[in-house]
Amino acid sequence: MGGRGGMSPKKMKGMLKSMGINIDELEGVTDVIIHTQEKDIIIKNPQVAIMDAKGVRTFQISGEVEEKPLLVIPDSDVELVVAQTGVASEQAKAALVEANGDIASAIMKLSTK
Repeated sequence: MGGRGGMSPKKMKGMLKSMGINIDELEGVTDVIIHTQEKDIIIKNPQVAIMDAKGVRTFQISGEVEEKPLLVIPDSDVELVVAQTGVASEQAKAALVEANGDIASAIMKLSTK
């Protein structure tokens, strides 16, 4: 007999269901992204289980974790790029994000267009 403590996964699922707890796998998930104020947490190739206990849904996620710090672009940097290149502030900010906040690189990129 397989499973933990001699109980098969099918028997465990049946026992939980009798207590009003349903567990299902969510298929076809490619990434799970958790946005925080400081960073994004990206879970690649995740396995996602949803547990529903009397209307309260809980998600269990496992997979390959990658963290990316959020890039904060100061308005003063955007204004400087706008002043140097004459582009709209949205374009200036996009160039700064693409250049990882490097003002000179953003100006060079926009000046060569």
